Amino acid sequence: MAIEFTKMHGLGNDFVVIDAINQPVELAPGQVRQLADRHLGIGCDQLLLVEPASGAQADFRYRIFNADGSEVGQCGNGARCFMQFVREQGLTDKTQLQVETASGPLQLIQQPNGQITVDMGVPRLEPAEIPFLAERRDNRYALDVLDQQLEIAALSMGNPHAVLRVTDIDTAAVATLGPLIEQHARFPERVNVGFMQVLAGDAIRLRVYERGAGETLACGSGACAAVVAGQLQGWLAERVKVVLNGGELVVSWAGIGQPVLMTGPATTVYQGRIDL
Repeated sequence: MAIEFTKMHGLGNDFVVIDAINQPVELAPGQVRQLADRHLGIGCDQLLLVEPASGAQADFRYRIFNADGSEVGQCGNGARCFMQFVREQGLTDKTQLQVETASGPLQLIQQPNGQITVDMGVPRLEPAEIPFLAERRDNRYALDVLDQQLEIAALSMGNPHAVLRVTDIDTAAVATLGPLIEQHARFPERVNVGFMQVLAGDAIRLRVYERGAGETLACGSGACAAVVAGQLQGWLAERVKVVLNGGELVVSWAGIGQPVLMTGPATTVYQGRIDL
């Protein structure tokens, strides 16, 4: 099976994007892993599929697969790349799109300056909706990891996130604690782990260990989760600059019951064809 693809990235969080509207595409988990392999395939953090919408309410369907072949419901950096891809490929000329995802509808807006804003939806804070095993909802939870008791925030941005505040992300134990928290028994579907350093009320630094992918240069939904967690704990303002290793995003949240808005760039690297 030969597949046309485009390699893209959002602040270094890289993707293989495939038009599954104009070519037949059926991928097994093993084929996703092959495509994502940086030595034997193309290489990516996630693979994105552009499919026809199932109904008239949406313009497209947006599917996301991690490098390990698992399908997930949300990826904010990928959503920006999705918007740029469908416009560059001539699949639409709209500057505002409604797309279907496994986590619900998503709104994408092309800004005049080339940046793309993603309406990431309303954060889910109830433990059962994350999912996270806890007796009741709280802004902070104690989590036992090895011989430590960590204090985390837990929420869903269409995918589960744990957020841990650290003094300095350059020395944070991302490689050690990331996989342990990702696979912690209290997160039945595993979890993305954010390590957040608060610089000021309107600025943070962030590193994210993504489930199924490991640490990435940027994570859009992780940036949104960190800002929500920081606001709920009184550390952050409504509009926050999020500095990731791959670049910067701007995240805005007006509070409980309101959607999170994320704005940032998307970059096309190259196009190609691969035989599976």
